Amino acid sequence: MLFNIFEEELTLMKRKFMNMLSKKEIMFCYQYVKTGNSKEAAINSGYVTSPEKMGEELLAKKEISDTIEKFFQKKKKDLIYKATIGYERLAFGSISDCIKLLFSENFNLKELSKMDLFNISEIKKPKDGAMEIKFFDRIKALEKLEQIDSNHTNEKMPFYLALENSVDSINNEKNVNLEE
Repeated sequence: MLFNIFEEELTLMKRKFMNMLSKKEIMFCYQYVKTGNSKEAAINSGYVTSPEKMGEELLAKKEISDTIEKFFQKKKKDLIYKATIGYERLAFGSISDCIKLLFSENFNLKELSKMDLFNISEIKKPKDGAMEIKFFDRIKALEKLEQIDSNHTNEKMPFYLALENSVDSINNEKNVNLEE
């Protein structure tokens, strides 16, 4: 997924900067975001002579650091998206395949590989032959989804939210005074 983002970003950058950065430099940015290590990123990008020094020099360039920041932001959005999808699957996913697994006496590996067992956190088969299946907590998944959503909302409109909270607090004070 990150490589697709890299390809898209490469195309956009070619149009935007008109070869301001070379392919090798853009690859360095991508590799740096991937590894977090300037020497390793330089080696993976094809800088063979003194990669540690080259990595440090590349990081000092403003165009390189701006490109790395763009890649980091895209990676962060991608990770948030993946986490959201995972929590949605945990909160709203079906457990029908898990029930099939629980009640089936004979199943083969082909059937098992086709089952959606994402919601299972633990499977135990004690000596008596019974099977225990524990699921991830749906309420916790919903709480995490709410947390992700509130973080996303708070980032976009902090001033608006502060204003809204002020109005709510004023209204609450008026209601309390009226009751007294």
